[in-house]
Amino acid sequence: MFTLLIVIIILALVFDFINGFHDAANSIATVVSTKVLTPIQAVIWAAFFNLVAFLVFKLHIVDTIAKTVNTDSITLQVILAGLIAAIIWNLLTWYLGIPSSSSHTLVGGFAGAAIAFGGWEVVHSGKILKIAAFIFLAPMIGMLLSYLLSVALLWIFKSFNPSRLKKWFKLGQLLSSAMFSLGHGGNDAQKVMGIITATILVFFHSVDPAQIPHWANITFTEAGKIDTIPFWIVIGCHTAIALGTLMGGWRIVKTMGSKITKLTPFEGVAAEGAGAMMLFGTEALGIPVSTTHTITGAIMGVGLTKRVSAVRWGVTVNLLWAWILTIPVSMLLAAGIYKIFEFLNFV
Repeated sequence: MFTLLIVIIILALVFDFINGFHDAANSIATVVSTKVLTPIQAVIWAAFFNLVAFLVFKLHIVDTIAKTVNTDSITLQVILAGLIAAIIWNLLTWYLGIPSSSSHTLVGGFAGAAIAFGGWEVVHSGKILKIAAFIFLAPMIGMLLSYLLSVALLWIFKSFNPSRLKKWFKLGQLLSSAMFSLGHGGNDAQKVMGIITATILVFFHSVDPAQIPHWANITFTEAGKIDTIPFWIVIGCHTAIALGTLMGGWRIVKTMGSKITKLTPFEGVAAEGAGAMMLFGTEALGIPVSTTHTITGAIMGVGLTKRVSAVRWGVTVNLLWAWILTIPVSMLLAAGIYKIFEFLNFV
């Protein structure tokens, strides 16, 4: 069983790494498409802020993800099946250039395997429904925020010299992309921390808390929320996602940076700034949202400030279908993998 624990932790970090290069486009598409940074400079910039995000955010999303299912009622094989399904779906959508949600892939896989094991009663459906609701809410809120921010910036700087403003907004994109990358690291790394935390809770479920080793010690607040987790989980997850970001994600950069709407440095600042606000807010509330959905909505919002036709709605409709399908497909895939485990007596 201890070997299985180690395998799951390694696979979780592998997923985190894949998440980094799958979602790298979210952080760098705008700053690359506006030519503020070269692709290499952009991924280094984004990876750095992915890494240091642990200094900024508390473990609210860790608590949400770890408690998506009842860890007292599942096995390590359930978590393994969910992770394998999430990795398969992430690699497939990356290969096809579809900016789907790593967050929803992970939640869907985790829940699907748990349902295949013990039925709906082992799943906290309220948490899953809240996460699923943000498939629609995240892009809508991101779009609204970026539209309002764009309008505000246009009004504030309406009398400024356009050529000088362009230089200022290029510098501003460094800040806005850094903030978005910070939110991306804090949001997505914590989801994997939640899976590793759930794995440890399952493994040590029947052990006297006094006998749990220091490297696996997890503490809770009086309200029952996760308060602290071992630091190796925190730094390991942030390092994995940062290394993944360094690998890029060029197929999805093309979709995010040019296919939805053409971007200028001003629009890049508005989109990334709005996306960062959204991520910081949801992280404070412990709501794991998709950085993909958030930045896509924000890019649509800046497009709307020009005209409705500036947004390529056909592209966004195709993306929406991919987003809607992610959770149910991941659930079915994970359930199928768990049933294969049962058939092989690996349970």
